[in-house]
Amino acid sequence: MNAAGIAALIASDSTTLGSAILVNAALTSFALGWNITNSIGAADMPVAITVLNSYSGWALCAEGFMLANPMLTIVGSLIGSSGAILSYIMCKAMNRSLNNVIFGSWTTTTAKAKIAEHREHIETNPEQVAELLVNSKNVVIVPGYGMAVAQAQYAIAELTRHLSENGVKVRFAIHPVAGRMPGQMNVLLAEVGINYDIVKEMEEINDDFPEVDVVLIVGANDIVNSSALEDPDSPIAGMPVLEVWKAKNVIVNKRTMGTGYADIDNPLFFKENTMMLLGGGKDVCEKLRNHVETHYKK
Repeated sequence: MNAAGIAALIASDSTTLGSAILVNAALTSFALGWNITNSIGAADMPVAITVLNSYSGWALCAEGFMLANPMLTIVGSLIGSSGAILSYIMCKAMNRSLNNVIFGSWTTTTAKAKIAEHREHIETNPEQVAELLVNSKNVVIVPGYGMAVAQAQYAIAELTRHLSENGVKVRFAIHPVAGRMPGQMNVLLAEVGINYDIVKEMEEINDDFPEVDVVLIVGANDIVNSSALEDPDSPIAGMPVLEVWKAKNVIVNKRTMGTGYADIDNPLFFKENTMMLLGGGKDVCEKLRNHVETHYKK
């Protein structure tokens, strides 16, 4: 709602005028939101959310100026600036410009990807994966939003402890936009007591994957999508991802074979060194922990 509208609303006692102004504000807000989100696709949606969050802060700041309320102005400035900074960080992490994210178009390559020929994936079970883990020397765990939703971080922390105490090198690979915002995975791992020294950012660990025996992916999809580097026509082409497919063995824990947040097929699932460990994150990780614990007790 603009300043003239607020002035007219305050000066008039007419309910008709007030209703008209409120309807106008609702329609213009809808148009603004539609303009930002209608053309958004793939993994760009989190950026649209942070942009809208930034807008709400600047609106609150403007309201503070109009009402001569310093508190509203300060709080709005903090929300608006933090949303803008977060949007910039996420765009940089995805190798995209903010202008391209907001005003770009969702291409038809998603439809083409879904028409691709049927490919077979390899499935495994917790017992086999546990055996693979205990016989490895170098393991990397890649957490994603699915781990947070399932609250599987507790079982993962215990699994990490068992492996580390028995001589297995375990590290965590964190993508800058893993989860729904930067730093979410770091916070979850810190809450369950994971040593920060073994939590590595994407730039720190990407070159190490060829030497890794097993990569365990828990609830992540788009951040390990190999089409970002292998398919120039992919909607996420050019987006930096964790190059997990270079490891000797890749285990992907997902509920189903469905596409992720970006709604894009992931060729990683069909590679020869990848096995799918399907099931709920908490249930699967607890089974993994139990099998590993039983193995070491023997």
